Amino acid sequence: MSRESRERFDVLVVGGGPAGMAAAARAAESAVRVGIVDDNANLGGQIWRGESRGHQGKDAAAWSERVQAARVTTLCGMRIFDQPEPGVLLAEGRKDLFELSYKHLVLATGAHERFLPFPGWTLPNVMGAGGLQAMVKCGLPVRGKRVVVAGTGPLLLAVAAYLRKHGAEIPMICEQASWNSLAWFGASLSARKLMQALQLRKQLSGIPFAANSWPLAAHGRQTLESVAVLRRGKTETIPCDYLACGFHLVPNIELPLLLGCEVQSGSVRVDDFQETTVSRVYCAGEPTGIGGVELSIVEGQIAGLAATGRTTEAKQLLSEREKARSFAHLLERTFRLRGELRSLPSSDTIACRCEDISYFRLRPHTSWREAKLHTRCGMGPCQGRVCGPATQFLFGWDPDSVRPPVFPARVENLAALTGRAQPQHSETTGGL
Repeated sequence: MSRESRERFDVLVVGGGPAGMAAAARAAESAVRVGIVDDNANLGGQIWRGESRGHQGKDAAAWSERVQAARVTTLCGMRIFDQPEPGVLLAEGRKDLFELSYKHLVLATGAHERFLPFPGWTLPNVMGAGGLQAMVKCGLPVRGKRVVVAGTGPLLLAVAAYLRKHGAEIPMICEQASWNSLAWFGASLSARKLMQALQLRKQLSGIPFAANSWPLAAHGRQTLESVAVLRRGKTETIPCDYLACGFHLVPNIELPLLLGCEVQSGSVRVDDFQETTVSRVYCAGEPTGIGGVELSIVEGQIAGLAATGRTTEAKQLLSEREKARSFAHLLERTFRLRGELRSLPSSDTIACRCEDISYFRLRPHTSWREAKLHTRCGMGPCQGRVCGPATQFLFGWDPDSVRPPVFPARVENLAALTGRAQPQHSETTGGL
């Protein structure tokens, strides 16, 4: 049985990436009790995972030191799965159940990759670009392996450079955006970001880069053997060991939705001080819109300051946030998904991997809810994190509810909810 522990905080931060670390550090500098909870073993999030050198490494180290100096209570290896009552969150650790009470809450839950179904995308070794990078950071050997990198967004170049640094061979990088869009993107970058982009391109020297290009199908008997890509209007088959594929990022908004925060166009709506439509609940970083590390850090600082009443200091960061937001708008315009990608799946292509639901079975339905009722799409362990964004793009469906547990939880921890007040939900399992 899980043991139950209780922790109380003036400010609780959910998410240990750049936004969460910045929020926790600035809040704790007000001499209040601050906790930061993350499901990874260490703070840093996906973007700062394992960083020790270069510009990213310096930023990661600086904010890590600041969090420690401010005496923030760090709760790693824990995942929030429910809100039994306002001001209380339940988190599951490896062995224990934690009840986390707070006066103010900062949500910095980050983002995840968007996957689009195409024939063969469920083959072993077809992976998310960021997912493969994370596995290599955790020890997966790729030296001598051929890795095709495909999809859209700046993450593709960063992943390709990282994989090449660790000995992988990159036969091609396929980007669905057009050359015109990419040229406009480069011309619109700030001097600092342009320098970073040029350094990245130097690391990728000699690797073929194809714009207007995307994967059509993955082939293999037991595991991936090759990928067919569209290049220059023609199909080209590339032998490979891995396909690292991701179509930009999607904000993690499940917990904000569970708490009742208003969402617009897939992002959490916040005011000038990062406060959501729920009083004393703030949101920072990618859940408010995909904008990169710099925007995440400044939003996190504003949220941390505002949560402790230091709005005068927060106001001094508003202009910096507006500059960072211009990059977010640039990302959105440049890497918007093209309509041709909707024709990628064939009738028998699996669209919901958890429940093994094909594209053919989803096509007759008119909404996310209807599809769930008739097929169980989105009701598996990922709770729609993979198929939700995909069907939103393919069919225009919008998820209409989030119910606890937000993540899969152990039965004994769900049983511990018995007798607790459940003012907003009558079920304790994910569903409609």
